[in-house]
Formats: sequence, structure tokens, C-alpha cells
Amino acid sequence: MDLFYGKTADYGKLINFGFTDKGGKLFYRAPIMDGQFELRVEIVKDGGIKTEVIDTATGEPYTLHLVESAGGAFVGAVRGEYRQKLEEIAQKCYRNDVFKSQNARGLIAYAAEKYGGELEFLWSDLPDAAILRRSDSKKWYAAFMVVERRRLGVGKDGKAEIADLHAEPPDIEKLVDGKRFLPGYHMNKKHWITVLLDGDDALNELCAMLDKSYALAKK
Repeated sequence: MDLFYGKTADYGKLINFGFTDKGGKLFYRAPIMDGQFELRVEIVKDGGIKTEVIDTATGEPYTLHLVESAGGAFVGAVRGEYRQKLEEIAQKCYRNDVFKSQNARGLIAYAAEKYGGELEFLWSDLPDAAILRRSDSKKWYAAFMVVERRRLGVGKDGKAEIADLHAEPPDIEKLVDGKRFLPGYHMNKKHWITVLLDGDDALNELCAMLDKSYALAKK
């Protein structure tokens, strides 16, 4: 389900939200449409989520809200309340866990500790893209993304985790090698550099680049 892409459930938050634990599975029920229906949510150990909408008058499952071609005001209202409740669960009970590489996690943790920065996922249609911004200037100093390697021009199949960072033009010219360091992806290539994060680059060097990016974002 797209709402839960790249997210990891927080058990404690799910329990506080109203889920109950039954043999390692978590269950939640909530009325929707003024009690005409009941939303049932089940979360299993591997993080998988199942949902069901039950017609309270008949006790039968209702499925029209899952049919994209089904129109009408009533179906639209059911679909809206169904999605709204799931969005609330995703927001309050899950944490974003898109970036898996050691360097990505290290940089994100470093930023949080030194600058108090937290990832902002700004685009609902791009769940695997997030930014870090300064609290004073509100300017971005890093953008993390998961991108197809071929789109980066590195000539391999699969996806790569990258970070876009501010850098001085002379440093960009010196560092860009077409392998680990690339011109800024979807950024001004004169002032941004893209770093592939799934390599064996020393984390302390990447943190130094992040520090410089942070400083440049003050301007």
C-alpha cells in the first residue's frame, strides 16, 4: 500500500493509537461513515498490512472503495474516509525508513545530532525523496533520493541511494568522476554535487561535505 511505502511500524505507537496485540498480530477497528461501516486493520509480524471495510448492517465486506473505476458521491466518501484513517495511522504510528545504506543512515544520524535536522518528505508522489534544511535560513542543505542507476548514467541496473549537497564550483570540478561523484542530480550543477551513498567512501569525509553544504546554505 503506497501510504506505508518506506515506513516501519512503531509497535508502541500502534498500541497507543488503539491497536491490540493478539498472538503477534496487531488489530484495529474504527467506525467510518457515521458507523455505517467498520474499518478493520491487521498488521502482521513482517510489517504487512491488511485492511477490510465491513458493512455494519449486513456484516459483509464492502469493496467498491477499492475499485478505481467506481464513481459516485457515496463511494467517493467511503474511499475518502478509508484513506484518511490509514493516512492518520501511517503518520502517527510509522517512521520513515526509506534509506538503507550505511552511508545514508550515517549522514542522516550525523545531521540529526549536529544540526537537529530531520528528514522532510515533501512530495507524496516521490516517497523515496527527502530533504534536510537549515532551521534559520530554511534553505536546503541536502537532498536524499533513491534513483535508477541508468538515470544517473552510471551504466548499471538497479537503484542507488544518493545525496545532493551544496559545494563550491572548484570543488565540484575536482571531485566529479562519473562514478562516485556526479553533477547535481535535478539541481544546479554549478553549485550542487551528487554523491552515490552505496559505496565504501569514508563516512567522516561525507560528513565533512555535509558540513560544508550546511554552511553554504546559510547564504
